[in-house]
Amino acid sequence: MTAVTIREVPDSVLEQLKLKAAQGGKSLQSYLLDLVTREATTPTLAEMMARLDRETRTELSTPDILAAIEDSRERR
Repeated sequence: MTAVTIREVPDSVLEQLKLKAAQGGKSLQSYLLDLVTREATTPTLAEMMARLDRETRTELSTPDILAAIEDSRERR
């Protein structure tokens, strides 16, 4: 595993991070690793839109859809 260093973190930010880590019962290192991991594994909005576009594509035409609706109505 690689070590990562973040320089020049404002004291107020560091204190808030330490507080959040302590509230979660974690060390600062563990808390930050969880935070970075979650950020790295959460898809971006662009990635989610691309996935949605791939998964919702259809080959049906408007006449196909209208015919299916009409067929469904006739079966009632």
